[in-house]
Amino acid sequence: MEDQQKEISLGQALLPVIILVVLLAFNVFVFGDDALGGSNQFILLIGGAVAAIVGFRNKVSYEHMLEAVGSNLKSTSGALLILLFVGALAGTWLLSGIIPAMIYYGLQILHPSIFLPACIVICAIISLATGSSWTTSATVGIALIGIGRALNIPIGMVAGAVISGAYFGDKLSPLSDTTNLAPAMAGTDLFTHIRYMTYTTIPSIVITLVVFLFLGFFQAASGEADTLSLLNSIDERFTINLGLFIVPAVVIFMIIRKAPPLVALLTGTLLGGGFALLYQPHLVLETAGATQMNFTSAYRGIMNAITVDNAIVTSNDLLNDLFTSGGMKGMLGTIWLIICAMVFGGVMDAIGGLQKLSQALLAKAKSTFQLFAGTAASCVTINLTASDQYLSIVLPGKMFDQAYKDRNLAPENLSRTLEDTGTVTSVLIPWNTCGAYQSGVLGVGVGEYFAFAIFNWLSPITTLVYAYFGIKIRQIKAV
Repeated sequence: MEDQQKEISLGQALLPVIILVVLLAFNVFVFGDDALGGSNQFILLIGGAVAAIVGFRNKVSYEHMLEAVGSNLKSTSGALLILLFVGALAGTWLLSGIIPAMIYYGLQILHPSIFLPACIVICAIISLATGSSWTTSATVGIALIGIGRALNIPIGMVAGAVISGAYFGDKLSPLSDTTNLAPAMAGTDLFTHIRYMTYTTIPSIVITLVVFLFLGFFQAASGEADTLSLLNSIDERFTINLGLFIVPAVVIFMIIRKAPPLVALLTGTLLGGGFALLYQPHLVLETAGATQMNFTSAYRGIMNAITVDNAIVTSNDLLNDLFTSGGMKGMLGTIWLIICAMVFGGVMDAIGGLQKLSQALLAKAKSTFQLFAGTAASCVTINLTASDQYLSIVLPGKMFDQAYKDRNLAPENLSRTLEDTGTVTSVLIPWNTCGAYQSGVLGVGVGEYFAFAIFNWLSPITTLVYAYFGIKIRQIKAV
């Protein structure tokens, strides 16, 4: 019975995590980049099975664990639908020439020496305006990856710059869900949270920009591409003009106006299909495998672009690698990974493993710095185990709230630490929803961009440095 459940020990809570990490490490060693093709997913299920065995030994019922898994999966349903729509949008944006147009004009504007810092700035602005790092990656991020490939810039660098800029804007945007969630958990207001967060976020992004400026100078010498040949190859296959930018502008405007992301992405997908018929009817026929345009061939061509693999072949091999899309089908691997991660996280939550790990970290917090460090470690641990950035904010927020009050620390200290460590590190973990999403959308493995997502791993370091030296640690004002 559920009321007979025994309290889990720290060793028992750690056992599934240790086994999971060891198995994942071995799996990546064996399969390399192909580990995300399915074997990592099965390893997550093995980790969930180990956690379930621990649960059974502590009288946790099968029904309770299954209910927790179901709750976890329900919480990610929106993210899974977004992934499907991102795949659909990428398909119609390729077929309509929107992504090729972004690459076409980007090649003429962005020189290798400024390309990487420009990626950060562009993505930061879009993410700040939309409040979504995911939308930023799915729109301008994909185009910037394409331009980077064309300029022969290491793709991990480009993805790292895109993610750094996207998460900087996401953290400071009042439209961001995590930026609203963190102060709600800590007990402060949104704009106090944002202002207080600038103390650590601005230095982190400045250092990131400086590093990428330095990297850009080296890429200027080695990153030159045969731009004229690339532009001619794009012109041969696509009708390119500025009118194509109407579609991404509409999508960004809708998100700024707080339209639900699914509505904005569906609108972008349908508009992309319409613009494909308007500007690239020859490619629609080609995708449909037809010779004459009619309602059936148009429908088949657009639906193929939305749902399945599609490739636009040009006279340039480099562009052939760029102009491919998996449609909704191409996102199924990422969705599979998220589902399996939620199984592991749900079982760990049901058996009390996540709570036990957080309590152990809290027990070590004897000083103010240790409290901040414990909060940060808790956020990262839950990102690793529960595989969800929202839980990495909610659970530590609940666990550490009273501890901050007891030390007379203002709640914005907690909310800032939750964002500096919970939100940004999620993308650095391959089986986390954010890591899986960004890797799937950008087509770049977490291992490739990890070192270059400088802002994301620098943010936790910055917040801990501030805590150690007592910089901008606000106390509760006496009434």
